[in-house]
Amino acid sequence: MKIVINNNYRNFIMGLKGLCWVFLMMPLSGCQVLGGGVIPVSEYETFTPKSADQRIMNDVKLRWEVREDVGQFCAKSMGMGREQAQITPPVACAVWHVVGKECVIVTGTSTNHVALGHEVRHCFEGHFHK
Repeated sequence: MKIVINNNYRNFIMGLKGLCWVFLMMPLSGCQVLGGGVIPVSEYETFTPKSADQRIMNDVKLRWEVREDVGQFCAKSMGMGREQAQITPPVACAVWHVVGKECVIVTGTSTNHVALGHEVRHCFEGHFHK
């Protein structure tokens, strides 16, 4: 069986590798709630928080920033390509600075408690998505 990988997929993978380096070199940024504002059912499921020694940060200074351009801002902070950001624009994100123990949650002018809580969890646990 022959597997063919098209150039778009190869570019996507290379972009992910580059994003990993950016992730290691810059302040960390949490992922976003995708789907054009539709929150997946899985977000309403309960979860077990990581133990204190497994968290990215335990004592965190939180700041909440409300922006009109949340999609563009979050896409840029996460290193998303323009095309991906247009297909699945972020509705929120968390940008955290481990050294300063500060986390900035960024949402649009209209949000909900699930999106806000999701991003707060990123402030403590980092990238918890599988």
